[in-house]
Amino acid sequence: MATEGVELECLNGVRVVDFTQFEAGPSCTEALAWLGAEVVKIENPTTGDPGRRWRPGQPDNDPWYFHQFNANKKSLTLNLKAPRGLEIVKQLLRKADITIENMAPGPIERLGLGYDVVKELNPGIIYCQVKGFGSGSPYEKNLAFDMIAQAAGGPTSVTGYGDRPPVKPGPSFGDTGTGMLMAISILAALRERDRTGKGRRLQVAMQDAMVHYMRVPFSRTQLTGKAPPRGGSDRSQPGGLVPSALYPCSPGGPNDYVYVFCSRANPEHWTRLLKVIGRDDLVDDPRYATNQARSERAAEVDEIIAQWTRRHSKQDAMRIIGEAGVPAGAVFDTVELMADPSLAERGIMQTVEHPTTGQYKMPAWPVRFDGAPAKVKPSPLLGQHNGEVLGNWLGLGEAEVAALKTEGII
Repeated sequence: MATEGVELECLNGVRVVDFTQFEAGPSCTEALAWLGAEVVKIENPTTGDPGRRWRPGQPDNDPWYFHQFNANKKSLTLNLKAPRGLEIVKQLLRKADITIENMAPGPIERLGLGYDVVKELNPGIIYCQVKGFGSGSPYEKNLAFDMIAQAAGGPTSVTGYGDRPPVKPGPSFGDTGTGMLMAISILAALRERDRTGKGRRLQVAMQDAMVHYMRVPFSRTQLTGKAPPRGGSDRSQPGGLVPSALYPCSPGGPNDYVYVFCSRANPEHWTRLLKVIGRDDLVDDPRYATNQARSERAAEVDEIIAQWTRRHSKQDAMRIIGEAGVPAGAVFDTVELMADPSLAERGIMQTVEHPTTGQYKMPAWPVRFDGAPAKVKPSPLLGQHNGEVLGNWLGLGEAEVAALKTEGII
């Protein structure tokens, strides 16, 4: 097996106090951890991050969700409702560069860790909050998860088929997509603080992040004055790009499809496609020569292409059409991607050894540094780094740490 990645030190020395849970916030702090920051995840001593368990109070028999969003972090358990626990976390915040939370609206302030308090403790800190809806929004106090953000921010409205109800996109853009926008903003704020010495308060709402990802649909609305129809492979809208659809492949399984796309900006895509599927006879046929003409005969065009794709596997179809200079993508499922030798060899999909779970696979940070991606380390056990963090950050000795455990603080 090729290298599983390198330990990046881009953010070496950067300390993060992490109050995040589930996915949106943890995605952000995981990115920082991959890039070399010391991310200390503050968890409840009894249950930890709710993302550790899908069944409250029951054994942690599905840890893989937690692993995916908490690699390369350290876990420190603290009872923040105890005065001593709150004091310890304030001491950590005094030494931190960044803190981030994505609790429901209100809890962080009720704990006594709102922005004004933390800014007094550490004027240079970058204080970050991820919420479902933005300050000033009529939905500001509402709870949100990924699917809520995708619905309220627009992506759901443009996903699916025009004659059917909207569909939630499968990937968790609302969660992870929001976390990535916050991570990028944190890096900018760090760069600014290096220059000015001043901290920042960064806030991102999941709905607002999804609005950001809707820029192409917004451009279509400004062109037509109407909400974009759901495209899917639907051909009910005249003037749409043809071909730009999924086509069935052999042997006909649920994901045996290839997406073929001919750009409006490059008429050669259509000519190349005809030649590679053996339909040179149609190259100069006026019925299909322009996108407008093809749009008027979309069903015919789709069947011309499908006659060829049905005789090929999706992998072969993607390779053959792609090598001909036409954009094409097979529909790969999670099992296929986890088994993809290229993803493993390039370190994009890494195998991790966890002390309790054993081996599992997960995607790494996808940006390569000098040819290699960041190394993925296993997610922490609950409270695994209590002694290390309290010792290194606050100078507490073993006896003091043991006393905190006896008192139920950690």
